Formats: sequence, C-alpha cells, structure tokens
Amino acid sequence: MKIFIDGQYYDEENAKISVFDHGLLYGDGIFEGIRAYNGRVFKLKEHIDRLFHSAKALLLTIPMSHAEIMKAVVDTCRENNLRDAYVRLIVTRGVGTLGLNPNRCKKPSVIVIAGTIQLYPQEMYDNGMEIVTVPTTRNLHNAVNPAIKSLNYLNNILAKIEANIAGVEEAIMLNSDGYVAECTGDNIFIVRGNELLTPPLSAGALYGITRAVVMEMAREGGMQVSEPNLTRYDLFIADECFLTGTGAELIPVRKIDGRVIGSGKPGPKTGSLVEKYRALTQTSGDAIF
Repeated sequence: MKIFIDGQYYDEENAKISVFDHGLLYGDGIFEGIRAYNGRVFKLKEHIDRLFHSAKALLLTIPMSHAEIMKAVVDTCRENNLRDAYVRLIVTRGVGTLGLNPNRCKKPSVIVIAGTIQLYPQEMYDNGMEIVTVPTTRNLHNAVNPAIKSLNYLNNILAKIEANIAGVEEAIMLNSDGYVAECTGDNIFIVRGNELLTPPLSAGALYGITRAVVMEMAREGGMQVSEPNLTRYDLFIADECFLTGTGAELIPVRKIDGRVIGSGKPGPKTGSLVEKYRALTQTSGDAIF
C-alpha cells in the first residue's frame, strides 16, 4: 500500500507522522471518508467541499488547493491500482508543542490512505440490522459542533462502546433535547407511507454526502422528503428504517430497542433506494483510470 503524506508516497511501514502532531496529541484535525466504485471516485467534489468547510470552522489552513486535493485522492487510488476503494483523507494541524495553542503548529499535514472497507456483514444488508439507543448524548452545537468532521470522535466512540456492550453493531444517539440526531457513524432515515424522514442538521445530524444523495433520489422517485425533529417513538412506529453513510452505503434496520420495524424485513422503499444508489455509484464520479 502506498500512502500519500504531504506530497510524497510512502510504503505502509514507512508512513509515519510525528508524535508532536496535534492531530495525534489533541485530535486537532479533520477527515473525510470517500468511496471509489468501478474506477471512479464518487462525489469527490462534495467531500472536498465539506473538508474545506470543516477546516474553515477550525481556522485550519489546508496547504493545498481544492483541485490539488482532488488530484491527490485520485492519484492515490491510481498509485495503489484500486478501482473499488475506501479513501481516508486527513488534514492535521501539524507538528507543534505539547501545549494546546494551535498557533505553535507551523504547517498542517495532508494524508491520503486508499484501501478497502466493509463495515457490516452481508447478512445485515440482506436481512436488516438491529440497533439500540444509547445514553451517550450527541455533542452540543456550542461544544464540538457535529457539523465539523473532526479527528476528535470520542463522543461517537463512547456511543459505539455502548452499542458493543448491547451486542449490536450500531447505536442511535439523541441530542440534549431528546430528539434523534444520528447513529455513531451513519445518518438515519425512516419511511412512513410515501414519506421519507430524517433528522435535521439542527438536531445534531452530520451533513452526510450519502444522506443528500438519497434524499435527492427519493424526491426524483416521487417521495415526500422532510427533516422534522424525530423521537424514538417515531422510529418505533415507522414502516421502514435504514442507515446511510459513505462506508455503510444504505443498510436496512429491522429492529430498534427490541421493537420490530415494519414487517421486520427490508421494505420496498428501502430496496428501491438501494438499487438506485448502487446503480449511481457505478456510473458517476471522477475517473481514476
């Protein structure tokens, strides 16, 4: 595996960062997870747009242009001869002192890792997954804003630990008002009749790239799409439920907190969206080869 670090490629065993990098010391940095399908990087511009938005919120100056980072992502896939890949793009604050002050970091670092990923077993895509609500609350907007895709993911990791303890792969996180925000690594959707509903960004949901694609596909298919505040009760009585994410893609949910959702099997609306999404990924994106 060849890994891009600040303009150069390194073998996996030689790909290293300093122990004084504030991304390591304090989680001071940002990242994106990006997918490539059939020799094309999917929604690359949208991911890089979001990266720059996160950087702006952190007053983090990315030492490469938008176009240069897009090229680095494509080139790293090409360097590793990958037609289907998961790309982890990272920007750290860079090397600094042991103090918190980001002004002591002279130059941010850009890292691109291209490999493969499968978050969940195939059986869960075929039959649906079981998830639970956990006690850990989604970060407040006036703390670490959930819209920033930062390297500090302890909030999500704590919730993931609680999911693991409960014996499931994923967990629902509520916000401080008790409304559904999102899952530890995925956005959540429910289907009610011909309606597709998902929590609003104001509830603590991440502006998911896959989330936006699914909402657009649903509207094109004649569904009514909305973003109301949702409670656990709304989830329990849904006809269908599914999660979305770059890594997870679209995965159906069959049970929440012990309650069977709909028929307990992946529903027709979910199945239709899965088919449309998979078709789109095979024909859209920035060419690698």
